Amino acid sequence: MTLTLEHQVILFQPQGRIDLEGGIALSEQMAQVTPQNHQLWIIDLTQVDFMDSSGLVSLVTGLKSARQSGCRLVLCGVQPPVRLVLELTHLDSVFEIFSCYEDIL
Repeated sequence: MTLTLEHQVILFQPQGRIDLEGGIALSEQMAQVTPQNHQLWIIDLTQVDFMDSSGLVSLVTGLKSARQSGCRLVLCGVQPPVRLVLELTHLDSVFEIFSCYEDIL
């Protein structure tokens, strides 16, 4: 997993599966960031090919944390299997989802 800090943009780039183990890793990465008002948190899911309920918990917890701190959390590069999970749980209407990183900025 890669974490990039650039001005007011925080970029998370998980890889592979966001299951129990991957979800914990993502949550730990997000917990390491000290949220600042008006920061943009981007979770780039381009390299994620699987997500289960543990991954969803990590995303929702991150979104809640970001919003409480005055930050904006968005998703990009969502692959079809992950998008299906987001759609089935109706979380696609909760998260801002962009096709790629460049579309956000």
